Amino acid sequence: MLTPQVGENIGLSQQLTTQVDHVFVFLEIFSCEGGIQSYVKDVFQAYLESSKPLRAEVFILRDTPGCTNPFESDRFKFHYFKTTSPLLGRVRMTAALFTHLIRQRPQHVFCGHVKLAPLVGMLCQFLGIPYTVMTYGKEVWEPLPKAMKSSLQKAAQVWTISRYTREVACTVNNLNPVQVKILPCAVDGDRLTPGQKPTTLLERYGLQDAKVLMTVARLWSGDIYKGVDITIQALPQIAEVFPEVKYLVIGRGDDQPRLAKLAKDLGVSDRVVFAGFVPTEELVEHYRLADAYIMPSQEGFGIVYLEAMACGVPVLSGDADGSAEPLLDGKLGWRVPHRDPKAVAVACIEILKGEDQRCDGQWLREMAIATFGMDAFQQRLQQEFLSLSKLL
Repeated sequence: MLTPQVGENIGLSQQLTTQVDHVFVFLEIFSCEGGIQSYVKDVFQAYLESSKPLRAEVFILRDTPGCTNPFESDRFKFHYFKTTSPLLGRVRMTAALFTHLIRQRPQHVFCGHVKLAPLVGMLCQFLGIPYTVMTYGKEVWEPLPKAMKSSLQKAAQVWTISRYTREVACTVNNLNPVQVKILPCAVDGDRLTPGQKPTTLLERYGLQDAKVLMTVARLWSGDIYKGVDITIQALPQIAEVFPEVKYLVIGRGDDQPRLAKLAKDLGVSDRVVFAGFVPTEELVEHYRLADAYIMPSQEGFGIVYLEAMACGVPVLSGDADGSAEPLLDGKLGWRVPHRDPKAVAVACIEILKGEDQRCDGQWLREMAIATFGMDAFQQRLQQEFLSLSKLL
């Protein structure tokens, strides 16, 4: 008989004295960084700040008890299931989750990734517990396997972060649009603020007296849609107007050699600076280096656009994706065909000239925070919890 690992969490039998309102189930949160993980942490923060004293249990398949977790409290209890055998970890989590759902009968279960939806859907349907599946972007842009699709179709709700993802997911996976609720990403305006370009970073990257374009992205060969290569291709045209332009690329991955070769072949390698991985706590000062944030991508939403705008940096995105939302359909930034270097170059030149209202850093920050700040996010989240309670 399988039982939870020692040290994994408090014994389940000891938790029965405390009513649990919700259960969350995720692949991973604290063992890696990315847009999904950032979004989940914002959900947790809003949950903790809810005026109603909600309590939740959180089951995480690929994190360990030793991870840094700032959300451990009497409102959140975490269960970790990472083992050297992925299959064993999944079996253990399934057993622990099933036991917990039987004993506690929470009001609602939130499935944090479509890959976990068949498991959560099976258990919740068997026990008659309503559940919500959280989606983010490209993982639901293509037709899903039958079990995943069925678990989404049978969910009480599906959450997603943009109109674009809702439209694509509903079309390709035959979901009811009424069932799919939009809960966009949030930006922390207290942490992300404008400021002077840090002298130490200007010297580190050789950006003194430069007009700085910047992108923060994974440089994986499977993620070329981020548009770093397109921005590099746009540099020669931009340099004709702004010969001091440089491109700061923050991130790491196996696609960097290809990108470096592309810059060399185009004669702009001296303009492209690969900064590598930058910890989250250092990103604010890096955003302050930028005169423009450039990512002609295909995004489910694009939290990085909000982060840049909160720092007073004008932004450029693709025009056929979920980035319409953070840019308010172009009101807050430039949207261009995402694989068009000439369009990127023209927009970058406009941004660097600084004549458009969308280049007004203070206005840009105020608009972004008013729409996507943590207060707005918390209000949306509380409305969703209220709507779910009406489903009971």
